[in-house]
Amino acid sequence: MDSRRPPEYTIDLTADRSHVRDIVKGLLHTIFFHRYFTPIYPSTHELLDLTLPFVSQPDIEALIESRTTTLLRHLDTSSSSSSSRNQPTFLTLTLQFLERKRRRTWFLQKPDEETPWETWNLNITVLPNNSRSSGLSNPPSNDYSYNQTRQIMSHELEKATWQVLEIANQQRNHIPPITTNESNPFPYDLKIKVAGSGGKGVVLLAGGGGSGGAGVGGGGLGERGGQEGWGGKMGIF
Repeated sequence: MDSRRPPEYTIDLTADRSHVRDIVKGLLHTIFFHRYFTPIYPSTHELLDLTLPFVSQPDIEALIESRTTTLLRHLDTSSSSSSSRNQPTFLTLTLQFLERKRRRTWFLQKPDEETPWETWNLNITVLPNNSRSSGLSNPPSNDYSYNQTRQIMSHELEKATWQVLEIANQQRNHIPPITTNESNPFPYDLKIKVAGSGGKGVVLLAGGGGSGGAGVGGGGLGERGGQEGWGGKMGIF
């Protein structure tokens, strides 16, 4: 039995309130694109002058949409407090790809056990909105701040997509063998944890994900799904 700890990858990103939803969605879709076995029709979307992959799979889209909605709801609630309005918020999204193992005794078949074979931690620093992103008139200093923040977000997102591509292409030996005829052999789980200003306290906002099987999201690898090389074709890397 292989007792090695499954790999865990960490990506750090910065986003302002007006871009955090798209940045989180863009990076999650990028990871799923490279860790999803089921053949898909590749599509793209534009974000911060980058072209990113988009997984057009209903369950994955619904999960990501649900998590980002929960995330924004928390940000809106926390920003209503005058003490935290101008303070950054720290988020961690944890995406795990799971292997389902059947447990049997002599007489009974126990519920399947799901264990992670890969974990992605996305650490997001959410900056408060400036006047421009809030739709208000702003002096040149705010324009400079906005442009500087946009450059930081674009640079970090591009760096993160390269990191995902490098990991997906070079680190493959830990991916479990497919032992089922289901279209999506690996379930996945996506959690959101939020820390307050200064990183004090951690709250789990949401958890859960796809269970695998036909029509349900799972893990995958670009090459095995016949998708290797799409990154260059779509201009994302």
